[in-house]
Amino acid sequence: MLIITLICFPSKAFKIRNFLNSKHYFIIKELLTYLSLFSCVFGIAQNVTIRGKAHTSYAKKVIQLIKLNDFVTNFPLEEDRDTIQADGFFELKIQTEFTQPVILKINNVESKLYIQPNYIYGITLPEVDESLDYSNGGRLEVSPNIIGADSLELNNLIMDYEELQAGALVKSNGAFIGKGSIVQVIDSLALQCKKRYSVINNNYFKNYYNYKIAELNTSISRGENYLYEYYIKNKPIQYTHDEYMNFFKIYFKGYILALASKKKGQTVHNIINTQANWQSLNAFLKTDPKLNNDTIRELVAINNLIDFYYSSEFNPDAIEALIGQLNDHTKINVHKTLTQTILVYLKKMQPGSPAPVFQARSKDGTVGTLTNFKNRWIYLNFFSTKNENSLKEMLKISTLKKKYGDKLIFLSVCVDDSLKNYLNYIKQNPKFDWPIWYNYNKQFATTAKELYSLVGTEGYYLINNTGYLAQSPALSPSTGIEYKLNSIFKVKTKTTKTGIR
Repeated sequence: MLIITLICFPSKAFKIRNFLNSKHYFIIKELLTYLSLFSCVFGIAQNVTIRGKAHTSYAKKVIQLIKLNDFVTNFPLEEDRDTIQADGFFELKIQTEFTQPVILKINNVESKLYIQPNYIYGITLPEVDESLDYSNGGRLEVSPNIIGADSLELNNLIMDYEELQAGALVKSNGAFIGKGSIVQVIDSLALQCKKRYSVINNNYFKNYYNYKIAELNTSISRGENYLYEYYIKNKPIQYTHDEYMNFFKIYFKGYILALASKKKGQTVHNIINTQANWQSLNAFLKTDPKLNNDTIRELVAINNLIDFYYSSEFNPDAIEALIGQLNDHTKINVHKTLTQTILVYLKKMQPGSPAPVFQARSKDGTVGTLTNFKNRWIYLNFFSTKNENSLKEMLKISTLKKKYGDKLIFLSVCVDDSLKNYLNYIKQNPKFDWPIWYNYNKQFATTAKELYSLVGTEGYYLINNTGYLAQSPALSPSTGIEYKLNSIFKVKTKTTKTGIR
């Protein structure tokens, strides 16, 4: 397996002397020689620097440093990039005021690294294990291997917890824990963490394992009231903590629709689609005791509105209007920033905006690009062989292709991590005679999924013959895209029964 070895400065990160007799000594010595070429390593006021030496097999390849714009929208941002030199050296820099995860990416190789302000990190990238298949183009996730004896370094702590959690969820004989005892197992894990990490003063790490355990409780439907009382009520909202925000989004996902189903009278669909009025929606949400707090209520609304934008149940123009009104009315600065970010993003993908041009692997292994279909209408969909709903839609696209194939291009993009899965799917469905491409390819810096900011593994877009988005997101085959196509291409259909259209 590909291993990323890491050295952290200042010296609190680990004690190098413990490794002078280890097999890592000569790697460390070479890297420290490189680091010493930079003046005043320990005294520079620079925020975070990542310096490294990669194996020569990486020479001339680009390494990217990617962070999330925030942990609500999760929009990826490239902070820095460098071309790995012939001798393997590279350097990346990032400014951060708080601890956060970043992604180091070389083609399809990705590794998550948790960085802290005012640190200098050193990385070595050893030669790729030739026994592994790195030619399939799928994303390869690897875990950093921390060099150093100090178990208090954040990445080491996180790795320790992940091993602890994995061990807790598997019985000694290798069998998975049954549902009947899972609650006891999770509670036992929480107590074990409290004892094991009692001397740890790293608040980021404490919240990390606390909200990882919260996610486990959510996954077994521990109980809405229990989760709210224990993890949310009277707790500060941690906007800059990935695990906290992930739990928050999971807990409140679909919350507004669930709330609306319990209320009589005015429906949330009317408030959003017809009125498109933030004050009305805000007043509606205030009726729920868990949303009494202005900050929680607005953040729940932001998360749910993002989801609604990609739902065929809601008018995307109304969603954008609501987010804009929330931006005008909020007194919470972080919410103003979040809504501004969302609005900028939505405008990029709105109907009337240029459709992002991408490249992907075609069935025969060649590179396909959106420009191949210049001056043609395109119905673009993303699917996964692991997403049953998206596979059902592929069958319906096959039917649509027979009817509209001479009028527009049907283009499907598989977002599986495995090229083999994609190739097997193509082999098993020889009658699917439209372009079906594969999203990942090590030669593409940015994939179709990333360019379209796809949420999940399924999405639909209608692109007009001038290269602009006509519907974004578009209706799926099962939710009525055929009616839109009939309207565009003036296709006349015969009704065989009264009332059927």
